[in-house]
Amino acid sequence: MSSGPPLLEVENLVTHYRLGRGFLGTITRKPESSVHALDGVSFTVHSGELLALVGESGCGKTTTAQTIVRMIEPNSGRILFKGKDITRLSAGEMRPLRREIQLVYQDPYESLDPRFRVRDTIEEPLAIHGVDVAGDGRQQILSALERAGLSPPELYIDRYPHELSGGQRQRVAIAASLVLNPALLVADEPVSMLDVSVRAGILDLLAGLRRSGLGILMITHDLSTAAHYADRIAVMYLGRIVELGPAVDVVRNPQHPYTRALISVVPSRDPLARARPQLLEGETPNPTDIPPGCRFAPRCPMVEERCKSIDPELRPVGEAHEAACILVGGSQRPIAERAPRTRRDETEKRGA
Repeated sequence: MSSGPPLLEVENLVTHYRLGRGFLGTITRKPESSVHALDGVSFTVHSGELLALVGESGCGKTTTAQTIVRMIEPNSGRILFKGKDITRLSAGEMRPLRREIQLVYQDPYESLDPRFRVRDTIEEPLAIHGVDVAGDGRQQILSALERAGLSPPELYIDRYPHELSGGQRQRVAIAASLVLNPALLVADEPVSMLDVSVRAGILDLLAGLRRSGLGILMITHDLSTAAHYADRIAVMYLGRIVELGPAVDVVRNPQHPYTRALISVVPSRDPLARARPQLLEGETPNPTDIPPGCRFAPRCPMVEERCKSIDPELRPVGEAHEAACILVGGSQRPIAERAPRTRRDETEKRGA
């Protein structure tokens, strides 16, 4: 990971979706409501770093990704790329920056046009950005396919999507993102639609791209995947980041009760280390009606009366480790026996 300034800085990002009142609501003069998708999200991504954004469905992970690439306009906050504020740039001003910020979609079966050959899919971003496809373009296409793990690339360049497996389709989608040599890759659940047998190959590919200097923001609901492949983990709940820190610290010494609950249900390979899953009671609050105080309080097993009136901010609980909870701190007992294995664990095991 680069020790220089962040490649991407997200500062206090707020994104709300206004809901229409509908016919009945108009008649009854029901006030309009909004979905609080993001409420003050902040984090950074460095070159050569993989940051995993983890959380349940509906927590705001995908909205975060789409807001960063400006598919969705935020209500407030700032997005800085290489130190430049891109939050309010026009479509024309954003166009040259889109070469450097690429999005990989979740579903490889939907992201590829069935009428296009592989070469057509990868040529498209080159043509959009004015690259001479007849000249250096072909070599760029072949290089992108090889970089995405489709080798020899000549074997795949003239195929149609229906002639590819799910894993190969996702590699083509990644190649289309890499052909412009971006600095930042935003991968939205890149393996959730793939068979378990091919997921590791795609994740290993992303890890290799990270080692080559690419900054990666990976959206995932799978904490064990994040623990193994990410440098840092940001845990998200109902539009807020509730814990952020180095992957090894977040999984070995989780500080927020929500993070602890997520880790408690991760399967352990050691039957002696298995503990009873920490099942959360109640339902996630309605994002159109966020409760006062801590938004996790209605489900928290540690809740106190003051939690219902204090809305906690992220605060330090360790070195480069933060949590948004007034009840926990760095002195909390680690629960390493429930933690999924990290890349550091594997390295230490090989070195032993």
